[in-house]
Amino acid sequence: MARKEPKKNNVAEPKEDSIEKIKELELRVKELEEAVLYAKAESDNARKRALDDIDKTRKFAIENFSQEILLVKDSLDAALMIENATLESYKDGVELTVKQLMNVFAKFNIELIDPIGEKFDPNFHQAMAMIETEDEPNKIINVMQKGYKLNDRVLRPALVTVSKDKLAT
Repeated sequence: MARKEPKKNNVAEPKEDSIEKIKELELRVKELEEAVLYAKAESDNARKRALDDIDKTRKFAIENFSQEILLVKDSLDAALMIENATLESYKDGVELTVKQLMNVFAKFNIELIDPIGEKFDPNFHQAMAMIETEDEPNKIINVMQKGYKLNDRVLRPALVTVSKDKLAT
């Protein structure tokens, strides 16, 4: 019987070129891992800065509005301090204060919804009553409470009375 010799392992011993190449690749992998970590940290920092900026912007916006509305409050307080005021002077003071308030509204894009005579629109109006009239149906004939919009978005709809057809008798 022929004697079998053990098979030789065909794995070649790594050459110095291969070892050097592996070291270079390991170094490159480490550099790329560090770059990924740095990019992730930068991304997190940018997100945090953006959230902080949003908070500051929100706070600053309300601060500006608050300063303007305080001027209206000051006008009301001044009216209450007048000792010998007449009904006419109070009326004039209230009218001026309303103008001042409307200027603040305009500055902050708050628009009045006063739809008397317009067609009823459920996006801007809330019907509180319907009255039979000779007018065309769905026409606003009375405004019980004015509405307001902020940047074309309804803050509060106008409360209205709407016309309806007179029933035939």
